[in-house]
Amino acid sequence: MQPEDFAVILAQEGFQPPLTITREPNGHMGTHTHAFEAKALVLSGEISISVDGVESLYEPGQVFHLRAQVPHAEQYGPQGVEYLVGRK
Repeated sequence: MQPEDFAVILAQEGFQPPLTITREPNGHMGTHTHAFEAKALVLSGEISISVDGVESLYEPGQVFHLRAQVPHAEQYGPQGVEYLVGRK
């Protein structure tokens, strides 16, 4: 999916305009929650997200979606990760 197409989808679904987020190589965030719903398109690198003990890997062109208040942990790949994220 192209970033322009993703931005259109976010707007149609009521998300705020996307922000670009960059995370460091081999970094991580322990279990946490967000007060907002997030939908993101991976631009480069990779991110692994663990929810309820189930780990999912996302690579360039893939979209991940997290509802508000869902506990999750994040692990970033050897090149880190860059993604576009819309919040609502």
